[in-house]
Amino acid sequence: MIDLHSHILPGLDDGSPDLAMSLEMARLAVADGTTHMACTPHVMPGVYENATPNIAEAVQALELELYRAAIPLTLYVGADVHLAPDLPDRLRLGTVPTLNGSRYFLFEPPHHILPPRLEDFAARLIGAGFVPILTHPERLTWIKANYDVIERLNTLGCLIQLTADSVTGAFGRTALYYSEKLLDEGRVDIVASDTHGASRRRPGLSQAVVAIANRCGEDEAYNMAVKRPDAILQDRPLVPIGKQSARKSGGSSAGRFGGLGRLFKSGAL
Repeated sequence: MIDLHSHILPGLDDGSPDLAMSLEMARLAVADGTTHMACTPHVMPGVYENATPNIAEAVQALELELYRAAIPLTLYVGADVHLAPDLPDRLRLGTVPTLNGSRYFLFEPPHHILPPRLEDFAARLIGAGFVPILTHPERLTWIKANYDVIERLNTLGCLIQLTADSVTGAFGRTALYYSEKLLDEGRVDIVASDTHGASRRRPGLSQAVVAIANRCGEDEAYNMAVKRPDAILQDRPLVPIGKQSARKSGGSSAGRFGGLGRLFKSGAL
């Protein structure tokens, strides 16, 4: 599986505090079935002043430590990008990283306040040639009163990423409710861990993949955990699933994962 949202780089934000934690997170991710992971520390003006050079350097350093520890996890440069007026320019100049240098980037709106003209800002980003991936909308406190904003952002061209722990209920009833609503409406493009540690917000996608497979079918679970993340890292064009006119209904297809959900449940993986 491919995890496009993690805070595994040591000491860059509120995620891993040190190398020992990063290595433990990597071990847990690999044990759960993750083979590729985007390293996406926060880029938040005035709080986390990360940029492409220091993130890329941190990824290279962690790659070396993973090699020394014989942990088979492939890393990619990325960022969890917060709203800022100069964001289109910084993306264009490359000072804020996209996912593996692609057109796609993780876009995190404020959690508790809906910014004015958010849709206009997203349209500017899309018009500049970038594709925002809206991170964990199910966890935004303003989604209750402004669900229509999420719908319009999706229709505009923003991809939708759910947090794995939201899908399994670990983030509470509200996040679970909106995760299921977005899944049932066919709006979810990607599932990712948003891991911050080895105990709190652990890495791993398998439980969420099983839940999605049971709800939407294994083909769609495969798309969210493997096919679309791979397309993003390869910078292939994607149309948000919410913009597509037709979508397969749920079902227990075993074509993609080959019965992976049953293996996860049995503890074989």
